[in-house]
Amino acid sequence: MDRSRAFVDDVNRLIIKVGTAVVTRDDGRLALGRLGSLCEQIKELNSVGYDVILVTSGAIGLGRQRLSYRKLVNSSFDDLQRPQGEIDGKSCAAVGQNSLMALYDTLFNQLDMTSAQLLVTNNDFSDRDFRRQLKETVNSLLSLKVIPILNENDAFSGRKAPSEDSSGIFSDNDSLSALLAIELKADLLVLLSNVEGLYNGPPSDPNSKLIHTYIKEKHHNEVTFGDKSRVGRGGMTAKVKAAVNAAYAGIPVVITSGYAPENISKILQGHRIGTLFHQDAHLLAPLKEVDPRQMAVAARESSRRLQALSSQDRKKILLDVADAIEANEKLIVTENEADVAAAELAGYEKPLVARLALKPGKIKSLANSIRVLANMEDPIGRLLKRTELADGLILEKTSSPLGVLLIVFESRPDALVQIASLAIRSGNGLLLKGGKEAKQSNAILHKIITEAIPETVGGKLIGLVTTREEIPDLLKLDDVIDLVIPRGSNKLVSQIKSSTKIPVLGHADGICHVYIDKSAKMDVAKRIVSDAKLDYPAAFNAMETLLVHKDLMHTSGLNELIDDLRTEGVTLYGGPRASSELNIPEARSFHHEYSSLACTIEFVDNVYAAIDHIHKHGSAHTDCIVAEDQEVVVVFLRQVDSAAVFHNASTRFCDGARFGLGAEVGISTSRIHARGPVGVEGLLTTRWILKGSGQVVDGDKGVVYTHKDLPVES
Repeated sequence: MDRSRAFVDDVNRLIIKVGTAVVTRDDGRLALGRLGSLCEQIKELNSVGYDVILVTSGAIGLGRQRLSYRKLVNSSFDDLQRPQGEIDGKSCAAVGQNSLMALYDTLFNQLDMTSAQLLVTNNDFSDRDFRRQLKETVNSLLSLKVIPILNENDAFSGRKAPSEDSSGIFSDNDSLSALLAIELKADLLVLLSNVEGLYNGPPSDPNSKLIHTYIKEKHHNEVTFGDKSRVGRGGMTAKVKAAVNAAYAGIPVVITSGYAPENISKILQGHRIGTLFHQDAHLLAPLKEVDPRQMAVAARESSRRLQALSSQDRKKILLDVADAIEANEKLIVTENEADVAAAELAGYEKPLVARLALKPGKIKSLANSIRVLANMEDPIGRLLKRTELADGLILEKTSSPLGVLLIVFESRPDALVQIASLAIRSGNGLLLKGGKEAKQSNAILHKIITEAIPETVGGKLIGLVTTREEIPDLLKLDDVIDLVIPRGSNKLVSQIKSSTKIPVLGHADGICHVYIDKSAKMDVAKRIVSDAKLDYPAAFNAMETLLVHKDLMHTSGLNELIDDLRTEGVTLYGGPRASSELNIPEARSFHHEYSSLACTIEFVDNVYAAIDHIHKHGSAHTDCIVAEDQEVVVVFLRQVDSAAVFHNASTRFCDGARFGLGAEVGISTSRIHARGPVGVEGLLTTRWILKGSGQVVDGDKGVVYTHKDLPVES
């Protein structure tokens, strides 16, 4: 939960105000999908004990659309030639209110709920007795689990033109909802709009930033309000005015999008959704109001200071980090145990809990892996190629840091240590977003690592992103962030790829295959398959599909292998051939990552069929052949187009530490500059350095090009 939204734990009664732009489509007709989603959210909240009051706009707009259509149908050709006057707003309100409530009644009935209509006017609130009766009626309805739906009775409004007149106690449904929140003692007011919240510029401008917490003194002059709502009375100006009034009366307010499903539920879960208005906003905002651009720029500036250090100084930083992690082992384990306990209590699946836990000896192992990195050859500024362009004109190609990395990783807290140490070794700035399950582990590890970085570089070299809501803003910073590496589910990787212009390096799935050829030694095959599936089933490099040459079908060796897997608790699924021959359930899909004690088996005709299967259903992560026929082995190794291809070795070897990279920032199945386990070299790019003695191009008249390769050693 975002700490600035901790107040939601105490929310029992909330008022939801839905604007005309949410209730209706651009053509004026009702937005049935959005209204259905809203009613479903209210049903869920009602069922878990929340008191929900709905304030709804839309009657005038809906009525105008219906009356315009009716007027058109009943008009003669001569009528249509005359100037068309504006339809009376009160008539629109009367017709629209009837239609609007009929729909709410139908939707709530479908959800086994009951709603009640309460129409009020501006003058009503001048009557103290009315206000008392309103409270009694609403409280009675809520006690009966009925949803009170309130709206201004524009058909009998005291104002001459309700759509224009802003006089009185309230002037629109935004100010009405704020007034009701105070009168009915609500704990939260949610104003649903057609945008995500309040921006410091036009919402359509990609440079505009969402204001997560509104501070009147800070944002009053910063915000530029646009036009009024396309169909309603107020627009964002009215919402902000209403929100400020309610917030300063002690009612927290959130303005957010009514288009996004489940936004209300997310607010009540503590997510940083929309714009928060709170009487203590000036105290809450500093807790989480971290400007993404400032964080990225600070990481870049720190990385440049890191690159300016000597090789020995950079090495010392890593050694200091390793020592600090070992020295704080008890503290790290305590925080990690709290995360594990919380995950178990929340009912997370066992594979995720296993990834979360820092097992005995892990801290020492992490510290040692950092020391291995520190003692490697310095990767920054390494001379890769020297060329004499012309006499006295030498061109050098050197290794260089990428710049700033944004890495979103899964629940494993040890990944934070590996990634941070790789960033330091490669001279890159780093922004990290870990899984919420490892929140306490990540926080303590980040603190220990950044405190070990000297002030000459700055702890902002590594920034810790603490909420998912900050990610979209970071993904917009293609001018500051140079590479995004997502480590997580297929859905996460796909979402990030579709949401940013920044290059993305990573893999979506780990669908790894082991192919057992007819020439394989079965004792070797048993060891490899057992290790690939059982050593760490939740790992991305664990075997998910076992392909077997058809000649091995029903052989004693294969039967023993299958019995061994079953004995270890592995659930077997089959392709069309294997499910029939082995009498096992058929797999839903060949492109499936179990990440657990389960795998798919299928029989293939030969190595070429195995290769075709891998290319069609695999994820280009890691694939292995078990075989003794060297011709078959050569075909497999040459033709399987995966990031890692093995012969007679477990897929579990696909790992940065096992490859001797010291650690890995992730495994890439992309085809950009790095594939397979990505260590220090995968976080580097190149620079060209030209050393001359006053030469000029001058149309190439005075330059005699030699383009001679020179020894790198010199």
